[in-house]
Amino acid sequence: MTDGGLLTRMRDLLTREGRLISLPADRTTVFVGDTHGDCDATERVLDKFPPREHVLVFLGDYVDRGPDSLGNLRLLLEAKLAHGGHVVLLMGNHEGWAVQQFAPADFWERLRPPEAAAWGEVLAGLPFAAHHPIGLLALHGALPDVEKLADIARIQLGSAAWRALAWGDWEDRPGPALKALPSGRPAFGGDHFRRVADRLGIRALVRSHQPSAPLYLYGDRCLTLFTSRAYGGTVRRVAVLRPGQTVATARDLELVEI
Repeated sequence: MTDGGLLTRMRDLLTREGRLISLPADRTTVFVGDTHGDCDATERVLDKFPPREHVLVFLGDYVDRGPDSLGNLRLLLEAKLAHGGHVVLLMGNHEGWAVQQFAPADFWERLRPPEAAAWGEVLAGLPFAAHHPIGLLALHGALPDVEKLADIARIQLGSAAWRALAWGDWEDRPGPALKALPSGRPAFGGDHFRRVADRLGIRALVRSHQPSAPLYLYGDRCLTLFTSRAYGGTVRRVAVLRPGQTVATARDLELVEI
């Protein structure tokens, strides 16, 4: 399939899918951190956890940093088109080029302007978050300060809430919304996490985005995953949730190295 055909089919599918995905309770769900141009990582996930038998939730950042961003994107989009709701592709900040440009951006900067516009338009339509009925939320960055879970589906691209979920970092200290980091990324403390998570009924947050973050934060309710070797020595992990499993904190999820 040509890239043009791939993008047309993805655009149509994403229009129907919406911004907030409801995950089924009766299938094993696998959460996959940043893959960042690491095709080997994506192939390992698809082989070890075939989408026909699992629901795979990719937490964003599919391009830049790694050796084969375009190959990784094609692989993920083809898997999504082949398996529908069994492959969930959430938006990371590196899929938001059409909304806010950034660096490093080796994938985007190598594209001709019409190509960047076409890819940017489609990837800006990716969903923001996925919710599991046991009280688990998956997204790329930090929790947006919304009143109810359904509000995530109505977040506008480029808004403060969008910057929180696509760009937000967690700091291992108390506090609400903290000052933006020198990189310009918004930062949030433990008070913000607990206040928003409790309001939304979230027992566990699974996210990626921040290689400096501890694996677990805030009484083990926040798990940060990476599944790419683009950051050097980062261990490639996924998190697995089985049908019927209860989750009190994110530590109840099974971590698997790939």
